[in-house]
Amino acid sequence: MAATTLIPATLIPGDGIGPEIVEAVVTVLDALGAPFAFDTQDAGMAGIEAAGDPLPQATLDSIARTGLALKGPLTTPSGGGYRSVNVRLREAFKLYANVRPARSLIPGGRFENIDLVLLRENLEGYYVAHEHFIAVGDDPKAVAVSQGVTTRIGCERIIRYAFDYAVANGRKKVTLVHKANILKAITGLFLEIGRNIAREYEGRVAVDERIVDACAMQLVMNPWQFDVIVTTNLFGDILSDQIAGLVGGLGMAPGANIGEKAAIFEAVHGSAPDIAGKGIANPLALLMAAGLMLEHVGRQDLATKLKIAIDRTLNEDRIRTGDLGGKATTRELTAALVARLH
Repeated sequence: MAATTLIPATLIPGDGIGPEIVEAVVTVLDALGAPFAFDTQDAGMAGIEAAGDPLPQATLDSIARTGLALKGPLTTPSGGGYRSVNVRLREAFKLYANVRPARSLIPGGRFENIDLVLLRENLEGYYVAHEHFIAVGDDPKAVAVSQGVTTRIGCERIIRYAFDYAVANGRKKVTLVHKANILKAITGLFLEIGRNIAREYEGRVAVDERIVDACAMQLVMNPWQFDVIVTTNLFGDILSDQIAGLVGGLGMAPGANIGEKAAIFEAVHGSAPDIAGKGIANPLALLMAAGLMLEHVGRQDLATKLKIAIDRTLNEDRIRTGDLGGKATTRELTAALVARLH
């Protein structure tokens, strides 16, 4: 009975190509027998059209109720004083851990056999900075000042999550990425706490350290030396996109935002309005995010089945969308995935 019990989840189609790829993902999840019962809600431009807010209260209420969401790409309107919907969601539900796996799906790229995970602290650093300008003479913006925030509890939470993630997923090593040689307080605290927590996992998970600029270089020169990377908000934002580039770009990059009471899974790429409605969008990033969501609710069996279907569709059937060097439409790729699951 437990396998058939439905799990409530919020579904946000999003903007641009969002509704197309969400439709594709839901079709594949249905074929997979995924246990989600979706409550569809608006956000982004769709939220403004429906409720005058890019993050309507009904959407927030739905996520608060389900504790689980799958989200298509959103557009935050320029001007008008609107804050990033993604940032608002992270703050509203205290989604402290951003999980960004990168795995090679198609051989023949610049890098082969990439399989690593970056864990980014999601609520602190320079993303909650206290910023202001200092006037000098007639220039009101002569000096810009930004003060980031790092807390002990925030560091402990994300670093412990990284080590627990490594243990749970059979990963061998965690790399602490920092800039403690220069930013001695705001990232020095992160490194200090990381070293302390690492001792608790001695014999189970290896640990090493990298200064962020050296890490960026080594990710290009020898990415296979990394397994799990954990770092602060700003560094994680930058390095996660770099890691996506190792496996073909953001179109191949799923993301998860995890908190104690809610988790939101997403495609991290943009809404791509230039190709919206053309039927050529690649749904794989969001589909892989749905795979992470299956893992999160304890359905590793279905997540593994989905992963195998994606690999075989791309590499045995050789059905790929245009961004992957193929000619398949969104619906053709979706149909091929469904066929693999039947």
